[in-house]
Amino acid sequence: MTRKREDRGRPPGPSAADPLRPLEVLQRLRVVMRAAQRHSQWIERQSGISGAQLWSLQELADAPGLKVGELAARLAIHQSTASNMLDRMESRGLVRRERKERDQRVVRLYLTPQGQEVLDKAPLPARGVLPEALRHLAPAEVSQLNAALDVLISRMGDLDRDFGLRPLPFNE
Repeated sequence: MTRKREDRGRPPGPSAADPLRPLEVLQRLRVVMRAAQRHSQWIERQSGISGAQLWSLQELADAPGLKVGELAARLAIHQSTASNMLDRMESRGLVRRERKERDQRVVRLYLTPQGQEVLDKAPLPARGVLPEALRHLAPAEVSQLNAALDVLISRMGDLDRDFGLRPLPFNE
């Protein structure tokens, strides 16, 4: 039996006896991404801001005075992405930046009363369904999922690892 050109160099597909076939995993990944996408779209319709912006408001409500880099770390995004998002949020009056320390380069972030009002009226979970679900996994489950995803990513070839530092474009 000869294999198709695109199959050369790849191991043969799974046998029918495999308990969890790759297409079932693909379907589950689609469910996860679609649920996150739908929640983010619903957030935007209900609150008028993106899911990432709402998550930012929640983080600032929980820890007033975060630095931009600290907020970026909590959202698992690049600092420049967080800064651009904060520019939009500040222009809408949702957050304010303060420089109080001797080093004027240090910027602290705070919710404005308008930002708090948007957060109070927004649907839950403010962080999004996927981040919230991940927060409720046991540490061992997070480790196991992370390891499996690392293997999957490594099998996908040459990927831009910075993709992981950008929010998903759910509002397209």
